[in-house]
Amino acid sequence: MVTRAPGATNASAGIHVAHQDSTPLILFIGQVGRGMMDREAFQEVDFRRMFGPLCKWVAQIDDAARIPEYVSRAFHTAVSGRPGPVVLALPEDMLRDKVSVADPGPYKRAEAHPSDEDMARFRALLSKAERPLAIVGGGGWNAEAAARVQTFAEACGLPVAASFRRQDYFENGSPCYAGDIGIGINPNLAQRVKEAGLILALGARLGEMPMQGYSLLGIPAPKQTLIHVHASAEELGRVYQADLPINAGPRAFAEALAKIEPVNGSAWRAWGESARKDYEAWQVAPRSPGALQMGEVMSFLRDALPANAIIANGAGNFAVWVHRFYRYRQFGTELAPTSGSMGYGVPAGIAAKLVHPDRTVVAFAGDGDFLMTGQEFATAMQYGAAVIFIVVNNNMYGTIRMHQERNYPGRVSGSGLTNPDFAAYARAFGGFGAVVEKTEEFAPAFEAAQASGRPSILELRIDPEAITPRQSLSQIRAAAQGAG
Repeated sequence: MVTRAPGATNASAGIHVAHQDSTPLILFIGQVGRGMMDREAFQEVDFRRMFGPLCKWVAQIDDAARIPEYVSRAFHTAVSGRPGPVVLALPEDMLRDKVSVADPGPYKRAEAHPSDEDMARFRALLSKAERPLAIVGGGGWNAEAAARVQTFAEACGLPVAASFRRQDYFENGSPCYAGDIGIGINPNLAQRVKEAGLILALGARLGEMPMQGYSLLGIPAPKQTLIHVHASAEELGRVYQADLPINAGPRAFAEALAKIEPVNGSAWRAWGESARKDYEAWQVAPRSPGALQMGEVMSFLRDALPANAIIANGAGNFAVWVHRFYRYRQFGTELAPTSGSMGYGVPAGIAAKLVHPDRTVVAFAGDGDFLMTGQEFATAMQYGAAVIFIVVNNNMYGTIRMHQERNYPGRVSGSGLTNPDFAAYARAFGGFGAVVEKTEEFAPAFEAAQASGRPSILELRIDPEAITPRQSLSQIRAAAQGAG
């Protein structure tokens, strides 16, 4: 619930994140009185026009007697098909009206199910495949669906990749896990997508980020046999023509998957084994410039954190280390925006800790990323949400600087930052704060943060040259200058 225009504009980023993440969400917004509309009254905005492209449905409740109808529709719309956000505007004077109405019952979630014919055709296509690859992604999953998909994949020896920031849908330690398809993709995995004979896209939209600018599959007709399973009929055929489009939610498809006999995967055993070897080799962290090695930090966390630890992150080049070198071992342990929204990790980490106070929550943020929502550290303190925030500080908007050097080498504009002492910031609120400048300092600092039992900030001061695991900033600039 937010107030008029200032609250609505602040909330719009969250609505866009929820839309691209396929997350059900209801936003109620205060609105000017009905008798003042269309005069540009104080903080007046036409929310239908503002939120139309950002959500599944937006409406305004002008008649208090219709509140049950609108709210019921909002919840059913948000959770059914491809989940997503709904926005309802509430005129100020309408909220003071008194009416007699019956309360509606709880919403009932509707999900499309695959037919027996769909599953028979799916199994027949998979049986004939020589180089199959599954890609899991999208919204509407739960732990049971993830477990059923993994059981089927392992019974068949089917290699499975996770779509962008959906790595917790498939246990990363499984011999069938082939890695994530997103920013900073393993080149061998990208090539594997191109060379696959069959792609099973399960819940994933196959958007710009996982498809590397739509370069991995042909449009509209991929050369690979494509089985596309998606909860929204409108998504099927939107970009790619599937050989077998199946309008089904991931839970329903996984349930049907558990009822069919696994396919004999002996024909592609070597293909699956090489996919796993490529992933494991990709997890070996190369040395980066500077005394603080992010690859080693992630290796420590991978070994030290329990399987149910929740990892949240916002957007920036720092996240490449998180997604490449951490291993997600349980469903519901990754909170990361597929929209690439900066500022996401801090509030997401706090929300996760409030919902799961008994679980370890680590929230990664870049320095510029943290400065967008870092004031929510006050919320963490107020509610005792002992999140460990890891602020990766290189004194710049790293992703923007990388693109500047890659496209206009040596021309730097607006990407430098003047930062506070983030550890002191945490202590100013009464939290725990520590600065880490060397790799060997990280483990003791992390353990001290855990032992404190308080919201914590570990400020990791990394060399600005350490911009990606594969290339330094200077190497990117030199390559661009050489190409020019």
